[in-house]
Formats: sequence, structure tokens, C-alpha cells
Amino acid sequence: MLSDIEIAQSYRMRHIHEIAGRLSIPEELLEDYGKYKAKVDYRSLGTVGKKGRLILVTAINPTPAGEGKTTVSIGLADALNLLGKDVCLALREPSLGPVFGLKGGAAGGGYAQVVPMEDINLHFTGDFHAIGAANNLIAALVDNSIQQGNPLRIDPRRIVWKRCLDMNDRQLRFIISGLGGKSNGVPREDGFEITTASQVMAAFCLAMDLSDLKKRLARLIVARTYDDRLVTLGDLHGEGAACALLKDAIKPNLVQTLGGTPALVHGGPFANIAHGCNSVIATRTALKLADYVVTEAGFGADLGAEKFIDIKCRLASMMPSAVVLVASVRALKSHGGVSKDDLGKENLDALASGMKNLDRHIGNIRDVWHLPVVVSLNRFTSDTDSELALVEDFCRKQGVEVALCEVWEKGGKGGFDLAEKVLRAVEKCDPSLRTFTYPDDISIADKIRAVAKRIYRADGVVFAPGVLTKIRKAESEGYRDYPVCIAKTQYSFSDDPKKIGAPEGFKITIRDIKVNAGAGFVVAYAGDIMTMPGLPKIPAAEGIDVDDSGVISGLF
Repeated sequence: MLSDIEIAQSYRMRHIHEIAGRLSIPEELLEDYGKYKAKVDYRSLGTVGKKGRLILVTAINPTPAGEGKTTVSIGLADALNLLGKDVCLALREPSLGPVFGLKGGAAGGGYAQVVPMEDINLHFTGDFHAIGAANNLIAALVDNSIQQGNPLRIDPRRIVWKRCLDMNDRQLRFIISGLGGKSNGVPREDGFEITTASQVMAAFCLAMDLSDLKKRLARLIVARTYDDRLVTLGDLHGEGAACALLKDAIKPNLVQTLGGTPALVHGGPFANIAHGCNSVIATRTALKLADYVVTEAGFGADLGAEKFIDIKCRLASMMPSAVVLVASVRALKSHGGVSKDDLGKENLDALASGMKNLDRHIGNIRDVWHLPVVVSLNRFTSDTDSELALVEDFCRKQGVEVALCEVWEKGGKGGFDLAEKVLRAVEKCDPSLRTFTYPDDISIADKIRAVAKRIYRADGVVFAPGVLTKIRKAESEGYRDYPVCIAKTQYSFSDDPKKIGAPEGFKITIRDIKVNAGAGFVVAYAGDIMTMPGLPKIPAAEGIDVDDSGVISGLF
């Protein structure tokens, strides 16, 4: 059996100009990165175009068994393409952290991949490096202002801006910087976040254009003064320079799937510690160019889909016309308490128990956001007919369409049933019914409570000492109308990763909040979630290699 990277390397890619032609993008609006990648000058596309239908792909809570959300997204787009539909993908860029850490490559799998797979996973067009450079320029400006007489009276103990790096490196979570004497800065506690968790990444992905990005960067909060005033990047006059570093990165990246479907791959915030969606610019560009746009949101629907709807859709004035909820028999058995080693064995009781997780996600999509939902049952070779029938029967009793998905093995041809059911769901969508989880005009604390109760089904929220005071302060400083971005474990509806399935009788504990003024949301931290992950005991990096010809192996 060929590995994902071997399948990708055996594919004869089409020239990127041919792919652009399928979206009627003129060649003069492309900035080529070799033969198979290009940036699109979205600004020159104009304001008039198609009004595509947006299809969101999300999933049940992730498990070690895997669900295959990106693979399904790509396979669905290829299936729609084969059915003669005008379609474009809009996906996130992979982070080097997971690529070299636990997950490995993040460009789909099997015969449902975006290519060139190695480039997309490793550096791509340099967007993440540009975002990291802009973030770290801001950090340097803060420390330099203090060094050069501190005209803004920044309190070194109250600097909130961290440096970033697109790598899992736990050693950099907490550091002391500025050692070595007066000429080397002011000694202080410091630290790094992974680039995907940085505020620049979030602002970048929610910006409407370069001008809007500059305004968002100017709003970024970097510190407080000795007399407790906020200090922003605008106060440091650094938004222009930071934006200059991002002037090329902000253009969406055009690539292709193994089925020749155009794909805009751009931006990459994590969904457990950020809002987990590709850039607004890429999604809007795709909606101008195609009749159907398939996009995905990170992790389970309690994180990625909730933030996609309550943050991205709210701020960008868009809404999906249908939602695909990805599940697998293996993952559902995992939620039913089966260990990873035993997932290949038939276990109908555990499967029935695990479907409570699926049921809760269906309920949220259908009853909270009032969106049509289609369950994509991602098939594995170990699935038995009885297990597949049990899931299909459960979905039908819930009044939900379910499709057996085999795109990993068959590419777009394995997604015809899913594509046809999604097309029917899109036509059934009633835009007047679609809603958010909470309105704009309630308090930050009540927005957190709304997500916890309506989406997670928690009994309530516990705010750690001092958090409500910080919330009231944020509201007094003008951030009351911001949506909330809850940072929590992806493995559970609760803030405890061990509470799998559909836990009940729990409360969510919010230990801290932070205003991300550039993105335009308030981050609420639940549980022990960290913004700089570490590598696992056996990182994926140990299996990645390159030969003398430059051919890469080991990217799964």
C-alpha cells in the first residue's frame, strides 16, 4: 500500500495556470511560485463575482482513531467537481509544529490530497514565516521603546506580547530575556507562543484586506503602563512596518487537489487555542470565483464550527448553507470507551455509547445554528457491515442524511453519495433561520456561559478568582461587544480531555481571559490549554527524511 506522500509524488500535477483557468482567474493576477503554486491578487478581482454557496466541514470530537476531516473536505470537493459543479476549496495552511510533532502532514490523505503536498506542509509560500517576523518585530519594538528611555512609560512587568515560533518547543514557554547588562535590555519574564496561536495570525485571518489588516495591527494590545493604561502597537507606530512584512503573505495561495480541483490554502490558526479557520480573504475570494466553496474548521464542531460561525461568520458577514459532520466507526467506538488497540474489533455496544457524541454535535448544528447537516461516515477497512448499519440507522432515526465516504481509497469517486446529499442539503437551507450561539449585546461573561451551556451542555461556568474583574475591566475599555473565543481541550465537550463521549453534570472553569483586539475577540482560557505545545515522546520528525535528489519521505 502506498503512503500518502508516495501517492502525492506519483501524481502528475497540472500547471497552476490551468488550475487558475478553471476559476477564470487571469494569468496577470497570479504570482507564480514555480509551476504548481501561485498567489492570487485578490484585490484586482473586483467586487463583482459569483455568489457561491459555502459548505462547512466539521467533525465529532477528535480521537486517536482519526476522523479524516481534511481528507473528506478534499474528497467532497473532488466529487462535486466530477459531478460537473463549479467548486473551489478553501483550507488552512499546516503548521510545522504538528507536522514535526504528532500529526505529521496535514494536506489530506490517500487519494484525497492537496498538492504539492511536501511544499504545502513545509514552508509553502512563506506565509507563516512572514507572520512570525511581524509578530517578533512587534516584540522588538516594545522592548526597544523601554530601552530608549521608555517614553510611553511601559511597565516591564505588564508586557503581554509574546514572541512566536512555528514549532512545538516547550522549552520556550517561559524564559527570562534581557540578561547581560544595561545595553542588552531590561531583564524580564518572557515567553513564546506557536505562530498559529499568535494574535497576528488571528488578525491576519480575519482581515478583509491590507488596509483593514493595518487597522487591526494598530489595535493590538502589547502592554500596560505604570498607571494602568493600555499600550497598543499604534502607540509604538509599528503597524505600518508589521503590515509591510505581510503585504505578500495576505494574498491567498492557489494549489490543486489530486482531482484537479482548485484550492485556496491560506492562514492557519489552531481551533483549540484560536479560531481555527482559514483566512476571510481566501474564503471570500473563493465565493467570488465558484458556485460551491468547501471549507473546514479545526477539531470538533464544539470548537472549530462554533468559532467559524460565532466569530468568522459574524465578523465577515457570511454563513454556510450546509454542514458536513465527519465521523468514523473507529472514532465513535473510541468515544464509547474502547482502547486504540481494540478499535479493529466489532463492538456494537461501545459504538452505540459513542454515538452520543455524534448526537450532541448534530443537535448543536441543527437546533442551535439551524443549519442543514449531513453526516459523513468515513469508512475504514476494519468497519463491519453491522457497525456501519448501526450508525446509518441511528442517523436516519434522527432525521439526518448520512453518507458512506470512501474518498481516502477512491478519491472524488468515493464521495459521490456525500456530494449528492450535500447538494440537496444546500438547496434546503433557509437563510432566515440561521442564528449565532449568542447576540452581540450581552456581556462577555454571558457569552462564555452561552457557549458553555448551549454548545458544550455544561451545567454552568466557574470563573477563577480575578477573572470576572478582568472581564469587567475589558468591558469598560470598550471590548464588551466582542465575540468570545474559548480555548479548551479538543478531545471533550468539557475542559477535561478524559471526559469523552457526551459528558453531563460538569462545569467549565475559565482560568483567565485575554483581549485579542486585532482579531476582534476575547480569548477565554479553560483548563490547562497551552499556547506553545511540546513534541511527543516519538515526534514525527524522526521519520521524515530527504534523499540526495531532494525527494522527501516520511510525511505520512
